[in-house]
Amino acid sequence: MTERIIGSDLRLIPYYRNDAAALPWYQDPDVCRQVDNRDEPYDIARLHRMYDYLCAHGACFYIEYRGALVGDVSLRDDGEIAIVVCKQYQNLHIGRRCVQEMLKLARERGMARVTANIYRFNTQSRRMFESVGFAETGPEWYKYALGPDPEAETAT
Repeated sequence: MTERIIGSDLRLIPYYRNDAAALPWYQDPDVCRQVDNRDEPYDIARLHRMYDYLCAHGACFYIEYRGALVGDVSLRDDGEIAIVVCKQYQNLHIGRRCVQEMLKLARERGMARVTANIYRFNTQSRRMFESVGFAETGPEWYKYALGPDPEAETAT
């Protein structure tokens, strides 16, 4: 996996252990609620389990914005995208640009669709994913079709 340059101010860096940067994002109760619908912050063991899982089941990147690590984004082998941007860097269109880059990666990998699981109360993430072109397909699930969807064809 290689670095992905999104722009002069934004790039995705393949995951490596960096607890000093990542743990604070997952100790923010608001971020934990947005991502996992939980009020308890992550500890090191939970953080490692999450990243180990994401890396074993897809591509996982840190988000670097203007030289600072500000979050992470992953594309699982099953097509699910997950993204976290720390609170102080939200609402700068960083997430939108990263999701668009993950859609490019999904196309490169020949995926027919990409999904995102977004809690109903997380209106900020829902709006961001919808602005990129995702459509709600069920309670808390969104989909972006990259090509003919085999599931849609077998459902008829």
